Amino acid sequence: MPPKPSLGSNASPKGSVKSVGGIGGKGGRGKNRSKGISKSKRAGLQFPVARVGRYLRRAKISPRVGTGAMVYTAAILEYLTAEVLELAGNAAKDNKKSRIIPRHIQLAVRNDEELNKLFSNVTIAQGGVLPNIHAVLLPKKSAAAKALQAAAAEEE
Repeated sequence: MPPKPSLGSNASPKGSVKSVGGIGGKGGRGKNRSKGISKSKRAGLQFPVARVGRYLRRAKISPRVGTGAMVYTAAILEYLTAEVLELAGNAAKDNKKSRIIPRHIQLAVRNDEELNKLFSNVTIAQGGVLPNIHAVLLPKKSAAAKALQAAAAEEE
């Protein structure tokens, strides 16, 4: 008796393909495929690392851009954004508002020494200016107020 021809692992003796994973479907192919993990998720960031990398490559800063540069730049941007939003949120809360408007961002940036230095050449649209009245323009103190200040200075 001649040997039976090999039909492969998924073939049935009748010639049709067997379904491995149940009734119908893909027959077990592609079932255990896992979704890719984004670079942002791997780095633990909210900012899009791949997009930042694409912008770095488009900027032609260097012909080659490493993954570390993408992650580092995205982390810096995320930190600065969080810092500005936190301070602007505090400014909004001080003004008894629930939404951050450009005025709150302006107040937050200009009242913080380091952010003010970073944003020194930046104009924030609809931001206004910091409230400031020059000392020369303030009304002069009366003689009674000067006497009270002198008395307070002597007591110290």
